[in-house]
Formats: sequence, C-alpha cells, structure tokens
Amino acid sequence: MPKNTAVGEEMDRKSIIIRTSIIGIITNCLLAGFKAAVGILSGSIAIVLDAVNNLSDALSSIITIVGTKLAGKAPDRKHPLGYGRIEYISAAIISVIVLYAGITSFVESVKKIIHPELPSYGVPSLIIVAVAIVVKIVLGTYVKKTGEKVNSDSLIASGEDAKLDSVISASTLIAAIIFIFSGISLEAWLGAIISIVIIKAGSEMLRDTLSQILGERMSPEFTQEIKRTIASFKEVNGAYDLLLHNYGPDKIVGSVHIEVPEDITIKRLDSLQREIVMKVYEEHGVAIEAVGIYSQNSDNSVAGKLHNDVVRVVKRHEHIKQIHGFYLDEVRERVSFDMVVTFDEKDVEKLRRDVYDELRKEFPEYDYIINIDRDISD
Repeated sequence: MPKNTAVGEEMDRKSIIIRTSIIGIITNCLLAGFKAAVGILSGSIAIVLDAVNNLSDALSSIITIVGTKLAGKAPDRKHPLGYGRIEYISAAIISVIVLYAGITSFVESVKKIIHPELPSYGVPSLIIVAVAIVVKIVLGTYVKKTGEKVNSDSLIASGEDAKLDSVISASTLIAAIIFIFSGISLEAWLGAIISIVIIKAGSEMLRDTLSQILGERMSPEFTQEIKRTIASFKEVNGAYDLLLHNYGPDKIVGSVHIEVPEDITIKRLDSLQREIVMKVYEEHGVAIEAVGIYSQNSDNSVAGKLHNDVVRVVKRHEHIKQIHGFYLDEVRERVSFDMVVTFDEKDVEKLRRDVYDELRKEFPEYDYIINIDRDISD
C-alpha cells in the first residue's frame, strides 16, 4: 500500500518512472520499426498489427511521462492536496488508446479474412519475431517490477501489457511456422484473436483506472495494520471509523476515532493525538488529519452490563457489524453509541428505528442516541 514520501524520495520516484518510460519508448519504437518492415515484406497482417501494438505501447509510455510530470505539480489554492490523481487519469487515457488499437486492429483483421492474402516468410523475419519475444519478456518484467517498487499503476500496466505482447508475438511465430510447413495461413484469424485480446486488456485497464478515480476501498490488511498501530497506545481502548482518502499513488490522508477512558486529562489527550498522527505517518505513510474522541465509561458495572445488553439486541440484525463509542450518561439517563451497518442493508433509517424501538422496549429507563456508520474500512 502506498506511503507518503519525503521530497527527495518523491523526486527519485519521478525520475525512476520517467527513465523507465523512456526505455520503454525506445525499445517499443525499435521493435515497431523492425516488425512493420518484416510484416510488410512478408505480407503478414499479424506482424503488422503487432508492430502497431508496439507503437501504442510507446505512446502509453509518453503519456506516463506527461502524467507523472503533471501529477508532481505543487499543491495550490485550487487543489490544496496536490495533483497526484492525474496519474490515474493518464492510466485511463492509456486504457482508451489500447482499447482503440484493439478495435481498429480487429476491423483490419476481419477485412483480411474476407479478402485473404498469402504471407511470405523468410528466416530473417522469423528471427526478428523470436528476438522480439525475448525483448518483450525482459522489458515487461523490468517495467512491472519497477512499477511495483515505486507504486506506479501506469508502469505496472505497461509491464503487464509488454508480457502480453510477448505471448502475442509467440502466437505470430507459431502461425508463421505452421504456414511454412503446411501452407495453411492463419494470419488474419490470428490477427482477429490478437485484437480481441487487446480489446479485453484495454477494457479491464479502463475499468480498473475508473474505479480508482471514483475511490476504492482500501485493503483490509492495510486498514487493520493502521488500527493496530493506533491501538498500541495504552490509553487507546479501540480505533474505529478509519476513513482514508487517496489523492494519488503516494498521498493518503484520513481520519479516525479512538476510544479513551473518560478520566483522561486534556493535556494527555492532546499529546496522545499528536503521537498517534506521528506514528501512523512514520509506519504507514498516512497523514491522519483528524482524531475524533469516544469517551469510555470507567469501571462501572451498570454501564458494562448495559453495554452487553445492547450488544445482544444489536446482534439480532444480520447487517449490523458492531457497535462502538458506547457511553452511558447516568445523570441524563441517556445512552449513545455508533452502529456500523454493512452496505447490504438497503433501509438504514428503518434499521435504526427498529433497534431504537427494541432498546426502548427492553430498557425504557434510558433514551438512546444511535449514530449510523457504514463499514467503509474493515
């Protein structure tokens, strides 16, 4: 999961992404030129389409560079949390380009199926295709590993695409060998299959990047790690309502509620909040902007028993995950707590009323303030 980085580390990340993208551009342009020449000379539509795919990969690398540059702009009044999400937009543009390349390639392949042309292969062309396969495997592995290292979705996607290209090139080589030994031309059909694979990859890339732009749920492992870090302070009896916002691959801000004893001093509470913010940032790279407070009843048998009774009532409803922030105000005879409701529950207000009515029926001596939380994080 991404972490915020210092200025120097951020500059290193950008440099690595740009350098890797430039390597991808040069490699793909060279491969595209060789494949286009081989495809035209041999009359192979599959090899020509493979060359076009290499050009689209080079264009993707250019967009990655531009996106990285724009995403690195300093925050300003209009965008106080920076421009990091531009990297997701650039990834979406790359997805559209891949999708368009697949559609146009499919159209050309269908034309060749309707009006077939026999290819003519030579040993040099087959050698070039074989070399291209090895180059794409090496390039794809390098780009993907680099992308994972610097947390760049664009580089990871480019690496996956390069590996896919190696499979496509291998299929082209097999088709050429089949034609040489049997005289059966599978070029146009293979071109159509390649196009479908490209269309599928482009569609999946676009779906994933749009999902990131909309805002995805953080992984359970990541959120649980943060909560464990917060709960490691002896005064913290629980960490809840962790809400994280992703403003780019390396910038996450959030808020959380903590449950503390009701007799904690203001001085210690202020210090505790600062310590939590610092520790979460140091260990997880997340900037906690706000720490809300739940006051927990001290050693009070009445509150403890009532808490257990409330939990028993709440457990009757399958879409309630938990309650927290429980507090009994014996002077006002009022109970307040937060109730975490899953997204499977369609009528949240009705659920709140049902729980309220059940509690009033069983324990009429108290009034109840029930706040609804959704299970935004695990």
